[in-house]
Amino acid sequence: GLMDISSDLAELNAARYQKWQIEPTLESVRPALFAFAGEVYVGLNAASFDESLWIQAQEKIRILSGLHGCLRPQDLLQPYRLEMGTAISIGRKKNLYEYWKETVTKSLKEEVGEGIVVNLASTEYAHVVDWKKFGAQQVVCQFLEMSKQGTYKPIQFFLKKARGLMARYILEVQAETVEDLKGFNVEGYRWSERDSSPGKLVFLRG
Repeated sequence: GLMDISSDLAELNAARYQKWQIEPTLESVRPALFAFAGEVYVGLNAASFDESLWIQAQEKIRILSGLHGCLRPQDLLQPYRLEMGTAISIGRKKNLYEYWKETVTKSLKEEVGEGIVVNLASTEYAHVVDWKKFGAQQVVCQFLEMSKQGTYKPIQFFLKKARGLMARYILEVQAETVEDLKGFNVEGYRWSERDSSPGKLVFLRG
């Protein structure tokens, strides 16, 4: 198969594809923010959003998707699995990055306008955006944990959740500027001025 997933997941997705509907019923779809699992979405905890957070989210959060390109939180989806890195060619485009890059970049650029875009995507998904088009408008966040050796290191499990926590923080404080992001202090993280640089904010824990 194209997807590197366990047999249980393969069976689940085989069942999903058989149930896929060209014109889905309301029972078979859910908002994009609830359609994905994983630690990022645990940190975001959309199930606890009040109305104002949902309004903020719809305005500010965009989800990169191998199947849909770029999603808003309330876009209705059928469950699916198609990783952005999947080796699949579409017409003359040799992979999903080529297929989506121009469309997704243009869409994000128009939405961001003169503002900033906080890149909280994994490396795999962030690769679908042509970040050169954003220049100094792009802000990357790095989340590091204190290791047993006494140095700060990225730990995949924690940094995934931290991305979700940061996305939620942006909504809660209605962040508009890089300065607003520096106040992120959720679950023990703190901004490190020494380790940060223009376009990159580093947050330490431990």
